[in-house]
Amino acid sequence: MPELPEVEVTRLSFVGEITGAKVVSVCMGKALRWPLGCSVVQLAGRTVRAVRRRGKYLLIDLDQGLLLVHLGMSGSLSFARHLPPVGVHDHFEMATSRGTLRLNDPRRFGAVVYAESEDAPEARKLLAKLGMEPLSDSFDVKHFHTELKRRKTAIKQVLLAGDIVVGVGNIYASEALFMAGIRPTLSAAKLSRPRAAQLHAAIRDVLARAVAKGGSTLRDFSSTNGERGYFQLEAMVYGREGQACRVCGTPIRAIRQGQRSTFYCPNCQKT
Repeated sequence: MPELPEVEVTRLSFVGEITGAKVVSVCMGKALRWPLGCSVVQLAGRTVRAVRRRGKYLLIDLDQGLLLVHLGMSGSLSFARHLPPVGVHDHFEMATSRGTLRLNDPRRFGAVVYAESEDAPEARKLLAKLGMEPLSDSFDVKHFHTELKRRKTAIKQVLLAGDIVVGVGNIYASEALFMAGIRPTLSAAKLSRPRAAQLHAAIRDVLARAVAKGGSTLRDFSSTNGERGYFQLEAMVYGREGQACRVCGTPIRAIRQGQRSTFYCPNCQKT
């Protein structure tokens, strides 16, 4: 599943080209997770003003309204002047004066939703409960610690929930917890202020490095111009079960938490 770094890499790969473009036409394929919410004819003639990100949602601002795009489990976007013929897994296409934006999603868990504004019910339903943006100034360490103290659940699960801090997916939660020296099964409420500050810094560092590396390509992720991500090549624990810890040499362990694999070093992350 594309996580925050992959979505940000996707945004950066086409925002400069599409900003200012006029929408020529929009076509929908098979039904996605949620309906578009308007007639495709209504979008023709509108201008793309900006492309932002909120968590794992891309927000394409138009001169009237916006499109909220989610890549789901297997979705990817392409943007180019000329694209190959539409394939069986291409379910959304927006032709503009500067190129065509296309969503390919084999599993169809992604979505493209139109809303008149971020305050519209359609947008609030998707965005209102999202936590702090980890790469923005709004990610306040004091508030982060205060919220953690209210949760008795394992810290890894709290990070994945996304209602305190958004976008720390499975790969990056494992990596940030390793960097902060925190056992993934530790109750979030037991983190002291200094340890919460360490985790806060680790989350920002891991996600920023992942964006710089183009995200993680575990299966088929690539940016809109086809470039793959390489963060997974420098992972300290994720996907390295049984291999020696890069810091202490102890074999990396893997456990299951909430149907997801968690990787950690039992020596570097004792508590």
